[in-house]
Amino acid sequence: MRPVPKVPPGPRDERGVLSNRILVAARQAFADTGYAGTTMRAVARAADVDPALVYHYFGSKEALLDAATAPPQRWLESVAATWNTPAPHLGEALIRLMLDAWADDEIGPVLRAILQTAAHESATREKLRLIVERSLIGVSQLGVDEAGRQTRSGLISSQIMGLAMMRYVWRIEPIASMSEDALVAAVAPNLQRYISDDLG
Repeated sequence: MRPVPKVPPGPRDERGVLSNRILVAARQAFADTGYAGTTMRAVARAADVDPALVYHYFGSKEALLDAATAPPQRWLESVAATWNTPAPHLGEALIRLMLDAWADDEIGPVLRAILQTAAHESATREKLRLIVERSLIGVSQLGVDEAGRQTRSGLISSQIMGLAMMRYVWRIEPIASMSEDALVAAVAPNLQRYISDDLG
C-alpha cells in the first residue's frame, strides 16, 4: 500500500492551491488522453508536484476523475436561479448564463473537461447525463404537464450544449468568434420558441 505523505507545513490556503493545481492538470489530461491514458504520475508532472501528493489529496485515479469533473456548486445554483426568469426573457437569460459560465475561470474548465471526457469515459458520461437531467432539465417549470416540461427543457438543453461544443470545445468558426450579443440575438429567439410556442 502506498504510504500517505505528510502534508507540508504551511497555511491551509497553500495546500488548497496545490490541490487546485492538481485538478487543473487532471482535467486537461483526462480530456486529452482519456481515463486509460492518464496516469497519476503524469498529472503530478503537469502540476509540478510530487506524485505522492496526488494520492494524498485524491486517493485514487477514480476519485481524481470524479473531483476533476465535479461541477461547482455555485454554477448549479445559478442554473436553478436562471430557470426562474420570467418566460418572456428566459431564452436570453439561459444563453447569457452559458456564456458567463464558460468565461468563468473556475466553471469554464470544469465544463470543458466534462464534455471532452464524457465522449470516451462512461463514468463521466453518466455524470453528464445526471447534470442535464437534474440541473438543466429537472429544475425547469415549463410546459403544462411533465411530458411537455421534459420535451421543452430537453430541446433547450440540446441547443445550449450544442452551442457550447461548437464554440468552446471544437472552436468551429464563425460560431467560435461571434460576439456574445450576436449569439444571443441569433439563438435566444429559437429558445423562446421551445419555451412558449406550440411544438406541434
